[in-house]
Amino acid sequence: MPEQVFELKATWTGGLDGTGQLQADGFQTSISVPSEFDGPGVGTNPEELLLGAAATCYIITLGTLLARESIQSLKLNSHIYVQNRPTMKVTAIVHRPLISVPPHMSEAQLDKISKAAFRAEQTCMISKALRGNVLISVESEIRISGA
Repeated sequence: MPEQVFELKATWTGGLDGTGQLQADGFQTSISVPSEFDGPGVGTNPEELLLGAAATCYIITLGTLLARESIQSLKLNSHIYVQNRPTMKVTAIVHRPLISVPPHMSEAQLDKISKAAFRAEQTCMISKALRGNVLISVESEIRISGA
């Protein structure tokens, strides 16, 4: 399969207090430095975009792995941790999937689902790109639907 190319266009006006725009086939949004780092906090920011890339890759990969397991619901809460002293650095991303399963699941099926939650992080291409630079972890919760 040939290499795929995705394009993003950006504009920026100003310095640390500036704002800009991002545009790609699937979205258009305003960008700025987050208010936590003394920016205007307009639109999204690099930290949220990196987290978004990691989280969407993870949940899509997990959904693909769980497609045959009769999963009723899959939700994800992810966090990115950024150190800003002495230099700015993304230190960690934590994915917390909530996987709702039907009540008739066997222990073997639940174990398979639990393992898939960790395997999804190992096989996600964004996780692979970040590996060695950012600690990425998974704290999964499997909930019996109706419980």
